[in-house]
Amino acid sequence: MISFIARRLLATIPVLAMVAVIVFAMLRLTPGDPAAIIAGDSATPEQLEQIRHTMGLDQPMYLQLFLWLGQLLRGDLGVSLLSGASVTSMIADRAGPSIALTLSTILVSVLLALPLGIVAAWRQGKLLDRSVMAGSVLGFSVPVFVIGYVLILVFAVNLHWLPIQGYKPMSDGVGPFVRSLVLPTLALSTVYIALIARITRTSLIEVMGEDFIRTARSKGLREVGVLLGHALRNAAVPIVTVIGIGIAMLLGGVVVTESVFNFPGVGRLVVDAVLSRDYPVIQALILLFALIYVLINLAIDILYTVLDPRIRY
Repeated sequence: MISFIARRLLATIPVLAMVAVIVFAMLRLTPGDPAAIIAGDSATPEQLEQIRHTMGLDQPMYLQLFLWLGQLLRGDLGVSLLSGASVTSMIADRAGPSIALTLSTILVSVLLALPLGIVAAWRQGKLLDRSVMAGSVLGFSVPVFVIGYVLILVFAVNLHWLPIQGYKPMSDGVGPFVRSLVLPTLALSTVYIALIARITRTSLIEVMGEDFIRTARSKGLREVGVLLGHALRNAAVPIVTVIGIGIAMLLGGVVVTESVFNFPGVGRLVVDAVLSRDYPVIQALILLFALIYVLINLAIDILYTVLDPRIRY
């Protein structure tokens, strides 16, 4: 197991290096000039050249790349071109709300989706099964931002049950903290509930047709025991896979959700950095997302070996 994990960790190094080079090249080749954004519309050509020189944008691209990679190897993510603040500190300040939203979304999605998928498989072809599948299609079809605005209209504007936007940290009290998370969590978890429930149902239905399931039933086991004790355990690999993929997909969903609900998290920081072409912030955030994605896939691979030890060989 240790050698397996070590091999996978070593494999992430070239992946992250390639991501770093691609991100650097794409940002430099896209239209737009961060110096013009910083200087404003009334800046003179001399002022623009001075800003580019200060930011190092007048140097050859390969030299800019080597300097940036050197900073990364030293653990230095650079400073923001607009605020002059450390990129590391900016991400650290925004990480709390995003972590809270991500964890609440994962918790709600798994706790709701697994029972829905199990019940749908158990009642295959019945009204309950059709209802769960119809809800899954609806969850896939409606964009996250549309769901967010509908939730705001119903629960915040009309019913006045929950705040429209914003985030309250735990230091302001458990009640305000939870209230500020409810609507963003519901909006973001809709698509993942649909995804996990659908895959859970499909995987269980496939396993329920195996010979060992018929053997378990012939021994007189109750259907609930067969479903949870035998079928669910053997259908765990694809379910774990889709849960991991859903967690990785949260990286994109968080950006949209935080924009809709004015959440001061990392996703909102991505939007602000892209609009202002703040190169160091964009590069650091994309690398962070890539690292998280790679680590999630590593965790999934490790879980595979736990669920089915034959996979590691």
